[in-house]
Amino acid sequence: MLAFANAKINLGLNVIEKRADGYHNLETVFYPVKLYDVVEITDAAEVSCQIRGIDIPGEMTDNICLSAFNLIQKNFDIPAQQITLLKNIPVGAGLGGGSADAAFLIKLLNAKFKLGLTAQVMEDYAGELGADCPFFIKNEPVFATGKGDQFSPVNIDLSGYFMVLVKPAVHVSTAAAFGTLQPAFPETGLKELIQLPVSEWKKSLKNDFEQSVFSKYPEISQIKEQLYLAGATFALMSGSGSSVFAIFEEAVTLPQLEKDNKVFYNI
Repeated sequence: MLAFANAKINLGLNVIEKRADGYHNLETVFYPVKLYDVVEITDAAEVSCQIRGIDIPGEMTDNICLSAFNLIQKNFDIPAQQITLLKNIPVGAGLGGGSADAAFLIKLLNAKFKLGLTAQVMEDYAGELGADCPFFIKNEPVFATGKGDQFSPVNIDLSGYFMVLVKPAVHVSTAAAFGTLQPAFPETGLKELIQLPVSEWKKSLKNDFEQSVFSKYPEISQIKEQLYLAGATFALMSGSGSSVFAIFEEAVTLPQLEKDNKVFYNI
């Protein structure tokens, strides 16, 4: 069985305050986009994970999909599986690719072995793997608070727009993104601002990570500027970077940006 695990972008991101547990409270909107990894499971003699496509840094034994499988197998008598990932979602780009892979693996196991897990139960399992991982269970736009793990519905549909994603040859660690960041409560909450027309998002929505990331990686800031020069209605860095997405009224091609970056069209 296989599934197409999609990425997400952040429509605005406010880092509000540091928590006692070392994490930060934030508010953001997670929005699914049409950029996919392929996750496949097949019966095997032993549990393993093979990755094709984009390389993933770190040890294979630390792969989040193996962690997801072990989490489910701990509570259910399911046979060993070979997990095969075809990676297409850029890594270290603020797109939640690893979280998506793990969440879709949980959904695959639930379907293949008829575990009867509800969406809420699958979200609970996913929550043990990462703050944004539960989002990919229902995979619908949400307003996210807390560590990015508390969701409420939000009515947003960008299907009438042409969306582009640009990934520079830069990997931004979340720790680096937090660097000089100063958490603060926004004057107007994102839940209110996101209801404004998309044409007004440029002057209203922001990503608090941009200031610290742009100061260290000015080429990411330049990508955002080029997207606006190309006619974007709205552009923003996603998550803690390094990718930048843009919303256009009509289809575009961006050959100048393709020279030094990976450009994904109609996401």
